[in-house]
Amino acid sequence: MNTEYLKNISNFFVAGINYKKSDACVRGQFAINNEQYATILQKASVLGLNEVFILSTCNRTEIYGFANSSRQLVELLCSETTGDSKTFLESAYIKNGCEAIEHVFSVGAGLDSQILGDYEIVGQLKNAVKFSKENGFIGAFCERLINCVLQSSKLIKNNTELSGGTVSVSFAAVQYIKQVVANPSSKNILLLGVGKIGRNTCKNLVDYLETKNITLINRSPEKADELARELGLRSASIENLSSEIANADIILVATNSPEPTILKEHVEGHGEKLIIDLSIPYNVHEEAQQLSNVQLVNVDELSKLKDETLRMRLAEVPKAKAIIAEVMQEFKEWYEMRRHVPMLKHLKIKLKELYTHPSYSNPTTTCPKKLDVQIQRVLNDTAGKIKLQNQKGCQYLAALNDFINPRN
Repeated sequence: MNTEYLKNISNFFVAGINYKKSDACVRGQFAINNEQYATILQKASVLGLNEVFILSTCNRTEIYGFANSSRQLVELLCSETTGDSKTFLESAYIKNGCEAIEHVFSVGAGLDSQILGDYEIVGQLKNAVKFSKENGFIGAFCERLINCVLQSSKLIKNNTELSGGTVSVSFAAVQYIKQVVANPSSKNILLLGVGKIGRNTCKNLVDYLETKNITLINRSPEKADELARELGLRSASIENLSSEIANADIILVATNSPEPTILKEHVEGHGEKLIIDLSIPYNVHEEAQQLSNVQLVNVDELSKLKDETLRMRLAEVPKAKAIIAEVMQEFKEWYEMRRHVPMLKHLKIKLKELYTHPSYSNPTTTCPKKLDVQIQRVLNDTAGKIKLQNQKGCQYLAALNDFINPRN
């Protein structure tokens, strides 16, 4: 199916849910792992949709792409989630066109994050788009858009204090441990999951708690072993999960398992446990959460912690928005010029046809290379005029005239 007609900015949508209108339990129903992501992209291909990507983090699940309607993207996303489209739409926001573009810029800058200025979102956005691109679902529009988003995010990072202080869930988790645990460096710490958030959490534990009394477990053991060697820590096999949980005082969970990793029998009768669950969906079983020896903190609760640097970061928001507006304008100009590419290609063909036409009796050159230079000059001049004044029909005729009657 040819869907090029959809590649109009008004057909670009984002449909998503985030922490603002849905709690972690609801968001957990729509968390997307790579296997689900791949299946959704396969279904998108059947529908004739060829430019789609999904951002799924602890704070949000969003699907972006060109479609006939936002409902088409929502149904596509929910076809692989435990939650249905009705539940999704109860908490969803739908944006299209320039609003959708502005939204992804805000997300990439950390302006829409649960912790203002959270810079971890940049890596998550990169990974989401990379996965879609590897599967052939990122075209020129999305590639340029995301590059511009990353450019603005970097400018904000380097030129404002928006990312100063407590700016990520992984860092907030470590700060929480420092606040509530006496002498945390003497405690046995277990980290489950060493993906992007897990790695960041692990490095923050080492740097800010000044401890190496940390054990790493991951379903792919080689990743845990590699990070343990890098930081001088200990790793353990997933087969020893029960005994490692029993021996731990502090447990941080950063897995993407669709089912709970920590069960009631893992923690019952094994002493006081502080468990920080950074996963969406939750990876601590509800029965385990209710035990009297378990103190549980999840991502939503972490985001509510007092942050002394928040006022400073709020003051930086106008600067960040100004940077976004500037880069967004560059993207819009690129998009407007790209709309004229078919006309400019047709003009190039027409100029070559005109040169060989019998009625064109006074060619300015017989050298093919010089002819190409002359044609390119006319095309560049026409593109410049269109950029200043969008009258492409008139500019087309003017270009033909310029070619027939070149300026000296």
